Amino acid sequence: MSPTHFAFSSTFVLGLAGLAFHRTHLLSALLCLEGMMLSLFIAFSLWTLQLDSTTFSASPMILLAFSACEASAGLALLVAAARTHGTDRLQALNLLQC
Repeated sequence: MSPTHFAFSSTFVLGLAGLAFHRTHLLSALLCLEGMMLSLFIAFSLWTLQLDSTTFSASPMILLAFSACEASAGLALLVAAARTHGTDRLQALNLLQC
């Protein structure tokens, strides 16, 4: 395993661990998701450069577009939850009461 592969794999796993274990605030969950998407984007970009192929050149940009859509939807949910519940704590959000 090359050092760059190890770095991006460990970055993704750390983001996943943060998402799994530190679920107190919605903002921290969104930041962990963004860290995971950033590591995937950089890994896809380096993978495209390593293969030196034009067929995979669009995949990092598509992933970046989906990441931007995910971030905007997450921020919209954060604002909506903060307005209705007064906090962004995940324990205050109960799906059975909706």
